[in-house]
Amino acid sequence: MEYINNATNGTISSAPGALNKILCCECGVPIEPNASNMCVPCLRSHVDITENIPKQAVIFFCRNCERYLNPPNEWVQCSLESKELLSLCLKRLQGLRQVKLVDAGFVWTEPHSKRIKVKLTVHGEVMSDVVLQQVFVVEFTVNNQMCDDCHRTEAKDFWRCMVTVRQKAVNRKTLFYLEQMILKHKAHENTLGIKPNTGGLDFFYATDAHARKMVDFLQAVLPVKVTNSKKLISHDIHSNSYNYKYSYAVDIVPVSKGSLVCLMAEVQNMAFWKTPFEAICNPKQMIEFVVMDVEIIRESERKTFPGQGPLSHRHSLADVWVVKASELGINDNTIHVKSHLGNLLKPGDSVLGYDLREANINNADFEKLNAEVVPDVLLIKKSYDKTVRKQSRNWKLKHLNEDVVVDTDIENEYNEFLEDLEEDPELRQNVNIFKDKNKQIPVDTNDMDDPSIPRITLEEMLDDLVLEDEEMGEV
Repeated sequence: MEYINNATNGTISSAPGALNKILCCECGVPIEPNASNMCVPCLRSHVDITENIPKQAVIFFCRNCERYLNPPNEWVQCSLESKELLSLCLKRLQGLRQVKLVDAGFVWTEPHSKRIKVKLTVHGEVMSDVVLQQVFVVEFTVNNQMCDDCHRTEAKDFWRCMVTVRQKAVNRKTLFYLEQMILKHKAHENTLGIKPNTGGLDFFYATDAHARKMVDFLQAVLPVKVTNSKKLISHDIHSNSYNYKYSYAVDIVPVSKGSLVCLMAEVQNMAFWKTPFEAICNPKQMIEFVVMDVEIIRESERKTFPGQGPLSHRHSLADVWVVKASELGINDNTIHVKSHLGNLLKPGDSVLGYDLREANINNADFEKLNAEVVPDVLLIKKSYDKTVRKQSRNWKLKHLNEDVVVDTDIENEYNEFLEDLEEDPELRQNVNIFKDKNKQIPVDTNDMDDPSIPRITLEEMLDDLVLEDEEMGEV
């Protein structure tokens, strides 16, 4: 027969059908019969089932990375009053294995007190067939201790592996896009440090495994080529141990969004590095044209050929007549071109494109093309007022390094990348876009300066989480 001691009210409850009451052998108080013949207070004065469980303990917290130490050497991310933190605290109580844990929960403490209190309910068997229940509180003191990763960061020579990402392109749009994908998928969690460099980024790691994980991520999201090397730092002849530093050089294909290339077929990643090619025109060579007239080409009038692949439903093929913006009003040199932007363009719009008649192209594949099939002008994208777009932009992006100072050219390229996100819904699927609290979000199209400007909807934006600690006032 089992008897449960309820420490909250100090009583022993017996099973149904108990016998007549007896007197406690210690104090003489009438009680229900039990194997010890003692009342609850007398039994507790003789036996304490929690005597081997410490009522105070210490856990260690790294203020730099905000992680807790999970002995012996693992650092884990835990929020206050989470089940992960509760599990970590229970592991610190060695004597807990001698009793049966029934319930555990946090007792509220002031967040800045560096104290964590856990209320435990345990069962323990004493004497013969007698089970006591006891509720008690264990107080954990949170001590600050720098983790190994943060300690290496503070040292001069802290990293063991480095991943360098480079792209030999005329703009940094691909690198901006890569930065947002890294943030979205949290691929930089194990990174000790991130340093922007000319034409790319440098990532530093404590172990080779973490560096390889980043390299695998880069290979999965972009067409890249990876070369690795190692450098011997030290060698212990007695233990035959070697200390190396590893380096991974990641080269991104030197073609960015908006570049013009001359291809005869689809090119895979490995095939490109075997026979690399360059862009014949880059986005900085685009010039502005003014649309004079647009005529949509019907489906029945389109020319088809075997193997042409799937057709895009986001665009409309059209005959477009344009004039260079610099020649508008001076002479009437109207240029006819077929364009995929028929659904976006209307007379009077501005559009950016390449003028192949005046472009200085030095490419062997381009010279093999029949001059009769090469268009005079290629229209790339519709142009909008950059000032209006920047002022009406009510969203923002996060960065790996928020304190980086950029020059005017990089800032212009970054604004062009933001414009690409607004114009391409598929491109921003891999990007976390946050609401800008400093900008007012229009609730009606009548509140917009230009409703035709591409915008990101409110449903696609995330709320930026900002944790602000208020100072405590005097009591």
